[in-house]
Amino acid sequence: MSSDSDREAIAEEFGQAVNMTAKELEHWLTTDESKAVGQKDGGGESVGHESGRKIVELLRSKRSDWSDGDYAHMHKVVGYVHRHLAQRPSGDVTDTRWRYSLMNWGHDPLK
Repeated sequence: MSSDSDREAIAEEFGQAVNMTAKELEHWLTTDESKAVGQKDGGGESVGHESGRKIVELLRSKRSDWSDGDYAHMHKVVGYVHRHLAQRPSGDVTDTRWRYSLMNWGHDPLK
């Protein structure tokens, strides 16, 4: 990660993309719906579910403790949320895999 202004911009975008609290996200990640969606490498935890656990850690930590790797992950989260929101299906999305995937990445489109 280069400059402080880059980090500031990423942190701000992350704050806008992630609209669930650490507590909400942590609870969501324990649900069967959360575990049922996303791409799994070798049948284990999905990429999004793993990302959700990392997001909970970030939300609970101080900005001064964030590493370059943390900022890189925030950048990845922002990109995922923006791409996924652009693919919103029509109709009620309450009980959709689309919404559940987004929620694994810390964004509830119904909030």
